[in-house]
Amino acid sequence: MKKRKLAEFEVSALGLGCMGMSAFYGSADEDEAIATIHRALELGVNFLDTAQLYGPLSNEQLVGRAVKGRRDEYVIATKFARRTDNAVAGDMSTIGPLDGSAEHVRTSIEGSLQRLGTDHVDLYYQHRIDPNVPIEETVGAMAELVEEGKILHIGLSEAAPETIRRAHAAHPITAVQTEYSLWTRDPEAEVLPTCRELGIGFVPYSPLGRGFLSGRFKSPDELDKSDFRRNGPRFTAENLEANLQLAAKVEEIANAKGITAAQLALAWVLAQGHDLVPIPGTKRRTYLEQNAAAVDVELSDADMARIDAELPEAAGERYDEAGMASVNI
Repeated sequence: MKKRKLAEFEVSALGLGCMGMSAFYGSADEDEAIATIHRALELGVNFLDTAQLYGPLSNEQLVGRAVKGRRDEYVIATKFARRTDNAVAGDMSTIGPLDGSAEHVRTSIEGSLQRLGTDHVDLYYQHRIDPNVPIEETVGAMAELVEEGKILHIGLSEAAPETIRRAHAAHPITAVQTEYSLWTRDPEAEVLPTCRELGIGFVPYSPLGRGFLSGRFKSPDELDKSDFRRNGPRFTAENLEANLQLAAKVEEIANAKGITAAQLALAWVLAQGHDLVPIPGTKRRTYLEQNAAAVDVELSDADMARIDAELPEAAGERYDEAGMASVNI
């Protein structure tokens, strides 16, 4: 597997998003999930992405079990944002509100380290920005964790350009994580240019459009009843019909190149620059292996021109109203 750098932090060119192994995407098989994490390392994919919120708590626990005995061979990124003082693993109703305070930064890392079974996290993100706490306070507390060796690098998720600038002035930010894919190109306007100006790496999540661009489902009715995508704005009503046409076009272009739709979607993100490291999520080894092969797919200038000409952005917002209110802060 090729390597890339987020600022000066070297990781595999493709990461593995672990969220769906425990939460939001319906039922999961823990044995298969752990086997997928082990297979990732065999393929050279050492960059794992998890968060306190996933489960909640249970995804960090799963990752901790998976990497036990080989922790130093993996690069682990996790995130904090909401209070978890009274959280029960697997019960989202027990999660508290956003809290970017210095006190919460310090207590959050201790919980993550315990669940992951490690003495440090390689990359620690603020999962969502708390608008009621100055970013300088939050990042200042994260900087103290760097000094203590509990985290090695600081990241932000779904932060606005001005927030990124203020955070980076308080302490160097290694990576910014934001949704980015063939059908979500919002970061190209301001967030990605800001990161490049400041020398910050960029980590696109949901590079497969939450699985839709891969063609793995064509209707929310095919998903588990507990899958949050069933009610997502892009997967319902007239938006679904428009987005099915988009996904069909992705498949058409991929077939012309003799690759899968998922590989085309990932290759496109990878082609946007060597400072990007996408983290497609999967809970199965088969899809992991297909995704990893995308690193070796080369898109020609003609391919890129065709994609730009024939693929519109998605119809519908990427989250519901409450979700959209929590991004780009």
